[in-house]
Amino acid sequence: MLYTIFCYNEEDVIQTWSAEEDAATMARLQAVETRLTTDGKLGPVARLHPTRTATTLRKSAKEQFVVDGPFAETREQLLGFFVVEVDTQEEAIAIARDLAEANPGTGAYEIRPMMIYSPDKRTA
Repeated sequence: MLYTIFCYNEEDVIQTWSAEEDAATMARLQAVETRLTTDGKLGPVARLHPTRTATTLRKSAKEQFVVDGPFAETREQLLGFFVVEVDTQEEAIAIARDLAEANPGTGAYEIRPMMIYSPDKRTA
């Protein structure tokens, strides 16, 4: 089964990291990614641009409007995601724990089963 592991953290804190701190965190995350790739469990991974680059289309029953910024107004923001293919939710939780250990500070990892509705038809 496919699971998406959404990565939330305090963007203001992460943006204060030095280049060295960011590189060290990315190296620790890469070690987890390498193991998952070797095990044939890792799908797409994305690190999102800062929320200041986001645009949200809000809608009601009768109208739509575009606003700057992310949808959620909270200290923790969605900063990226991992897609993993595992047999159980417990295995997805274990992977999220590994990611959390590789990434210092506060935050959260939301684990949610996913389904593919439209496969990527692009060719390499």
